[in-house]
Amino acid sequence: MSSFILETERIGLRQFKIEDAAAVLDFSSNEDVMRYTGDYIISTIEEAEKIITDTWFEDYRKYGYGRYAAIYKPENRLIGFAGLKYEPDLKVTDIGYRFLPEYWRKGIATEISKAIMIYGFEELKLDRIVGVAMPENLASAKVLEKIGLKYFKTDSFLGDGGSYLWYEAFKK
Repeated sequence: MSSFILETERIGLRQFKIEDAAAVLDFSSNEDVMRYTGDYIISTIEEAEKIITDTWFEDYRKYGYGRYAAIYKPENRLIGFAGLKYEPDLKVTDIGYRFLPEYWRKGIATEISKAIMIYGFEELKLDRIVGVAMPENLASAKVLEKIGLKYFKTDSFLGDGGSYLWYEAFKK
């Protein structure tokens, strides 16, 4: 029996565990991974544990979903995260993904994000999913378009004053 909440041919998604802190530190301390995220780079295992407990565990508890550990099945390796995140200040659910650079340009983000969209609309019964990307992050914007989201505005994200491309999709 698989412990995955969602899986595709190459990726399995499961809830994070505190034991994942070293892997979280690996991708969350990588400057290339973090470049277009708007999040700060972490540098300690304690910071990784805090993200797991204070953000991801809390989202699972409050909303029943969140960002999940992305396991690259051919190597049984945690390579980043993917999933949905409810943003209460904006009253929207955002799709997001983050992977180690050696897994970029392999179609992984598109593959798992298509499955996440189906999961969000069919299992979670969401009416709308948004995706937000920095204008410089052309690869992420392309993924959002490939999975069916449509551009609808350029605006800040959570009041940070930045300029982001906003995409959305509605339940059919």
